[in-house]
Amino acid sequence: MNLPENSDSARQRLAEDALANLSEAVVVERDAWEVGSLRLRRESCIAAFPQADKIDLNFRFSVYDVAMASSSQPANQVASTRSEAKPCKDLVIVTGISGSGKASALKAFEDLGYHCVDNLPLELLPDFATLVEKSSDTERAAIVVDVREGQTLDRLPEILKGVKKLLCTRVVFLDAQDAVLVRRYSETRRPHPLGRQETVSRSIVEERQLLDPIRNVADTLIDTSNYNVHELRAQIQDRFGQEEETKRLLVSCLSFGFKNGVPLDADMVFDVRFLPNPHFVPEFRKLTGLDPDVAAYVRGFPQTREFLTRVTDLLLYLLPHYVEEGKSYLTVAFGCTGGQHRSVMMVEEITAELKRAGYQVKALHRDTPR
Repeated sequence: MNLPENSDSARQRLAEDALANLSEAVVVERDAWEVGSLRLRRESCIAAFPQADKIDLNFRFSVYDVAMASSSQPANQVASTRSEAKPCKDLVIVTGISGSGKASALKAFEDLGYHCVDNLPLELLPDFATLVEKSSDTERAAIVVDVREGQTLDRLPEILKGVKKLLCTRVVFLDAQDAVLVRRYSETRRPHPLGRQETVSRSIVEERQLLDPIRNVADTLIDTSNYNVHELRAQIQDRFGQEEETKRLLVSCLSFGFKNGVPLDADMVFDVRFLPNPHFVPEFRKLTGLDPDVAAYVRGFPQTREFLTRVTDLLLYLLPHYVEEGKSYLTVAFGCTGGQHRSVMMVEEITAELKRAGYQVKALHRDTPR
């Protein structure tokens, strides 16, 4: 079952055959299989796939969760089930060695729109999964489970079996080299959660022993030894972010008048006072750059069009880099003399260009009449 990655027709035939015969599947995670565009829970369909040992791990699809059909169910009924299925809600359990970056990882999940909970008692995990499954507002959730749970950690594999019947659940285990962990504890001067009676090195060894059952059921292992906070965030975004969330940066385009001062919260400031001023055109004086005639007047000059093109190109170059660095908000300010005409028109134009490029943008006009 080794298919070329670009063999779309072959993949389609395999998906159709698998749906019809329920004899093949593709393992993409420890507890989830994919067939065509479907995600099938492993425990509900493992008995139906005798050829699991021949599975090609590189064969992957975007997925949804559906109930497993019986082997006697006709293929057209399977297709009907697929069309009626709802997307499976996601639960990510973040765990791992203390000092490996679990808190930073949880913040990254929160920035991706996950409902995040730190140190939820394991006994409450099934109830939490039920709440997420029934919630109309929460589609994805992430929780941290670590050595602070104590002896109840041994129950996690058993608890996971029940949770996975409700949600598409993945376990992410963060780890780092011992020397790196010791250095991080030295830099932060925080005690190890297992207590002060032992050295940090000895506590790390003990913690690894306690977390070994969880590591064995983890779907994803991330070694953070060589990562800083921003690099770990990027890893989480790459692995768990959806395509539209790569442009999750919120850009505020702000117009202002220099006579009233430069905005203190501006990350970038463009001075557009080099453009002809509509203030000196009598019919435009009481209007703003929001008026179509004023906007057409300013846009009519070749230097305006060239400036718009150059600034748009600059921002479209910079914004992906700001996203990669983990920036969530960016304020781009355009200033003219009074903040009524040129800067307002410029903000409206740039906002439209960035929206067309897929970014979240809002236009703000500080000095226009209220």
